[in-house]
Amino acid sequence: MAKVLITGSNGFVGRSLALYLEKFDYDIVYTYRQLPGNLKGQKNHFAVGDINKHTQWQTALKDVDAVVHLAARVHVMKETVADPLAAFRSVNTAGTLNLARQAADAGVRRFVYLSSIKVNGEQTDVMPFSEKDQASPQDPYAQSKYEAEQQLLVLSKQTGLETVIIRPPLVYGPGVKGNFATMMSWIAKGIPLPFGAVHNKRSLVALDNLLSFIDFCIKKPTAANEIFLISDGEDVSTTELLTKVAKAMHSKIILIPLPVSWMIFAAKILGKQAVTDRLFGSLQVDNSKARTLLDWQPVTSMDKQLRKMVVN
Repeated sequence: MAKVLITGSNGFVGRSLALYLEKFDYDIVYTYRQLPGNLKGQKNHFAVGDINKHTQWQTALKDVDAVVHLAARVHVMKETVADPLAAFRSVNTAGTLNLARQAADAGVRRFVYLSSIKVNGEQTDVMPFSEKDQASPQDPYAQSKYEAEQQLLVLSKQTGLETVIIRPPLVYGPGVKGNFATMMSWIAKGIPLPFGAVHNKRSLVALDNLLSFIDFCIKKPTAANEIFLISDGEDVSTTELLTKVAKAMHSKIILIPLPVSWMIFAAKILGKQAVTDRLFGSLQVDNSKARTLLDWQPVTSMDKQLRKMVVN
């Protein structure tokens, strides 16, 4: 039985990961910014405060075999700080390296880091992104994640800490928030949507598939010091995704085939260019390295995960 510390234990991925790993007899160490009141005094639950270069992890890291670092300052649509890059670096770069250094000092064997496909870039044209591509982070969030990756790989060479870096695209599953939840609310309300003729291709990763893959990254020897791009392997257009979600929800959906060029023009006028990139641009991921090097296969399909979301 391995002892695994999870950061971001009460987050979208963290909560589900802890439950998933417990089924396979992992001993889980939960960490939080602030300890929920009902967990005070319980074994293996620790409050660490804000994550930055000063965070103290020693108590939580005692006898830990592997760390899965999920906690991060996430990408936000409306930034409020004066220096976004500095804010992202404080948590995502310096905070990550601080944790990894203390993990190495504590004798932790493996450090699994959840990065982002945004390190590769924002869109694909002809070929899907792969691990061999040159990194092309386009915003402060992606830049901070990329810098953390680079520093982790250097630390691994210096200390022997085995680092595994995962770059997922959009993760969806029970409890999802953000744009995916907004899309589901549109469909539930029966709002006609002008996305009936969008022919892009985007990779996503079901929460269940990501949890399975993280488990592989914890235990597979061949994962050590590797970078992996992960996805369901079912690329869909925005039109197809909306149709699949509506089917899972047993909802009628009205999709108006408005020309994409019109919507892009309107979005530019309204200052919503970033939104159009996600709705109309392509972002495809080649997950063949995960399949071949780790012998991993998706454990669920997009349709099954969407149905599970509706049930939950």
